[in-house]
Amino acid sequence: MHDDKHDDKPDDKHESDPWIVGAAIVLVVLGLLNLLSTGKTADAVRQTLFAVAGLGIMYVVSRLRMSDLRAFGWAVFTVATVLLAVVPLAGVATKGAQRWLDFGVFTVQPSELAKLALVLVPASMLAGGFTPARFVATLAIGGVPIALVALQPDLSTAVVLVATAGFMLILARVPLLPLVPLFVLGLASLPLAVLFLRPYQLERVHVFLSSNADPAGAGWAELQANIAIGSGGLWGLARDPMYAVRAEYLPESEHDLAFASLVYGWGLTAGLAVVVATSVIVWRAALSARTARTREAALVAAGIGALFGIHALVSIGQSLSLLPHTGMPIPLFSYGGTAAIVGFVAIGLVLAVRRDGVARPLWTPDPRRRRRPRGMSAGTLTMTAALVAMSVFAWQLQHDRGAEFRAMSDQQMMRCIRLPAERGLILDRNGIPLAVNVAEYAVAVVARMFKENDDDTRSRLAALLATSPDELADLIEDGGEGESQVAVGRVAPDQARRIVDARLPGVLVVPSGRRQYPYGAVLASVLGHVGVADADDMERWPHLALGSRVGKAGLEKQYDALLRGSDGKQCVYVDPSGHPVATGERVDPVRGHDLRLHLDIGVQNLATDALVEAMRTSKGDLGAAVVMDARTGAVLALASVPGADNNVYGPPADLVALAAQSQTPGPSPLVNNATQTAVPPGSTFKVVVAAANTQYPVLSPDTVVDTGAAYTYGGHTFRNWQPMGPHNLLQAIQWSDNVYFYKLGELLGPEKMADVAGQLGVGRRSGIDLPGEAEGFLGTPENVGSIGATWYPGSTLLMGIGQGTVSATPIQVARWTSGIATGAMVTPQLAAAYGSELTPIPTAEPQRLPFADLLGPVRAGMRASASAGTAGQLADLPVPAGAKTGTAEDPSAPGEGLNAWFSAVAPFDAPQIQVSVLIRGGGFGSATAGPVVKKLLEHYFPRPPVPAPNR
Repeated sequence: MHDDKHDDKPDDKHESDPWIVGAAIVLVVLGLLNLLSTGKTADAVRQTLFAVAGLGIMYVVSRLRMSDLRAFGWAVFTVATVLLAVVPLAGVATKGAQRWLDFGVFTVQPSELAKLALVLVPASMLAGGFTPARFVATLAIGGVPIALVALQPDLSTAVVLVATAGFMLILARVPLLPLVPLFVLGLASLPLAVLFLRPYQLERVHVFLSSNADPAGAGWAELQANIAIGSGGLWGLARDPMYAVRAEYLPESEHDLAFASLVYGWGLTAGLAVVVATSVIVWRAALSARTARTREAALVAAGIGALFGIHALVSIGQSLSLLPHTGMPIPLFSYGGTAAIVGFVAIGLVLAVRRDGVARPLWTPDPRRRRRPRGMSAGTLTMTAALVAMSVFAWQLQHDRGAEFRAMSDQQMMRCIRLPAERGLILDRNGIPLAVNVAEYAVAVVARMFKENDDDTRSRLAALLATSPDELADLIEDGGEGESQVAVGRVAPDQARRIVDARLPGVLVVPSGRRQYPYGAVLASVLGHVGVADADDMERWPHLALGSRVGKAGLEKQYDALLRGSDGKQCVYVDPSGHPVATGERVDPVRGHDLRLHLDIGVQNLATDALVEAMRTSKGDLGAAVVMDARTGAVLALASVPGADNNVYGPPADLVALAAQSQTPGPSPLVNNATQTAVPPGSTFKVVVAAANTQYPVLSPDTVVDTGAAYTYGGHTFRNWQPMGPHNLLQAIQWSDNVYFYKLGELLGPEKMADVAGQLGVGRRSGIDLPGEAEGFLGTPENVGSIGATWYPGSTLLMGIGQGTVSATPIQVARWTSGIATGAMVTPQLAAAYGSELTPIPTAEPQRLPFADLLGPVRAGMRASASAGTAGQLADLPVPAGAKTGTAEDPSAPGEGLNAWFSAVAPFDAPQIQVSVLIRGGGFGSATAGPVVKKLLEHYFPRPPVPAPNR
């Protein structure tokens, strides 16, 4: 008679365990998926063969009798120890450590076998219960493979072996009394391990402990693991066409960081599958330990579960940067033949334990006599909780920084080549080009990509360049190793367009960037020049790319944002070594806007030629002429002599010519004398003093004042430019009477003169749209004292005639002349519009002077000067003019130290054009500067043709 309950096995207990087998296969499949997605097809095939062999060995081992378990364990231990002993003699070295034995067809890592041995042998030795002798013997025997592994040196695996042995001691219920001192000794000796670490291992520890490790050096693996997990999302990036390139940036993607690599390619979902599969193996091993018939079998199953759990925790923890990078694989998932075989053997042992416990229930000891491994349930729960916590951490990393890491992933494999935009043209008011681009384009190829193109592509480019394929190949070959792009030729615009239209991969066509100025020195000080951006430019325009060409002076600088356009880019994907592997995004450059000026090149040439002639005949050293619309401030000409040829700036700059220009004797040709040269304005300032008398009346315009040849004040004699009779205001302006204005200045005082002068723009920048404008100087007792100078009583008199503490630029003289003539102050402006639609550039509205209605007497004086006074040469113009001449004493001027000034407005009854001219060192204003002004006004107001006489 027999007991049915012992004859029939319960329904839920089968000899096989499809859960643990299925979990093992899932890990293998996920590992193969990772290898295939990273382009390691050969490794995937090799791993598949190992997995198939492992499955066969697993089946054989699963049939193992528990009575043979002890012998099997000692056999594994012996083989592992022998192989470890051979490693120092014949092992393969990597990074200074010998860990592998090469058998030709395959390599073996004995330390993987030692992990299993340190589960089997302690289980066998401690299954009979604790005795001091067994405890010491276990430590001594287990210490052999640990020591051999540490001597390779492979300290990370040695630590795992120590941890495995420690777990086995705990599971075997070794009393705490001998365990605690052992564990304390182990912890205390950890710092000594630093003495045995290799440099790369020390770097890994430093990276883990430090927050500022170099991401391009020691911190590379940690950074790339974070990028991989952070940017993987739920479903990964393996379907991204460029994923193979992304994957190259993650080191050890098939082994140490396989978990990070899997999440990168297949998402957190695949990573969770690894966690779940590992947890299933840990739990099923624990359940097998519970059903084990012998204590040794229970310890083996529990130890194997702990071994899988430890590996997964450490490997996933290092991928998440929660633990140092130890080089720990996940069994069955990470690439490695030895690890795969050993993993399947371990699964086979768990199956054997289960089969023995389920198939032979009659021989199972009474549960009260069968002591389960200590802490098995708690340890399993702890490992599972830790794996779940790491999974949550991975999700949190993606949630909080996913976009950041995805951007880093994109950025690190992308290199973009700047495609410079063509600069806009600068045109005069009639559309005549003043600044153009040299009609030349550079053709370059992304060398490595282009070499990989087919012969047809190379032949097509060679034909477009009018060269042979062999010559093109030589150009690329000679371009230099490691260069991202190689120039292969320069072509004309039509040829460049044909190459662009051909859309050949890896071929770039960019403008030369060289600027050309057809009128050279005539406009150099107005247009400025272009150059390569420096630190100041980068600060002004923070988004400039290195090597950008920007306006460095003049209008090129003032309107650089309009003229420069928007650069394009040709991006290429690069591998970690920086070699291009594929073409990426292309953004075509956007050409800069054309800039249309108010300036008339015909008037500019006329003004320049007239200045040159005036300087030649007068021996003056510099000259400037301003022609401006008196109603709006539109600048029609802004001539400056001497001038420099701005074509020498390129870029690239002609350094020899540039040096020659900068070393020219005399005044600098690089200065715009109309806006940057401030000198005493002389008698042109008298109309400013007369205007002050309208706002602060101290002397009636009709009052006749005795003048004569000089005026004595404070014991000093202040001379007139020639003896004169009594004059009222009109006559004083008409004949530029110094004595009259000495006395008027004395009556007004410096503060009142300075107040009105300030309203007329004296001592202030005009606001013209050119950089580097000088503000001149308007002295008063207060500001002269602030710079450490002295204001003398005679300073007020000199101020009355535009000498002493007053200096002005020609553009400032033009403004106050125009302001008095029209009653409103305008802001000079060169630029009129931009773009193909000629979008107007805003111009400041004229500002009416508060004393505009009181300026009649001053205007009458200017009109009298132009009709029959010092500016009387304008009397024969076909339109009425108003003017003021000036002859200013200037210590910096050559010759007799006299600056020639002449400033006029016409038609005076309805002002349209204002012309101001300065010749430094030119002598009398009417004699030297007057003819220049007259030529310019005659250009605008030509005499009507004389009728032919009747015959």
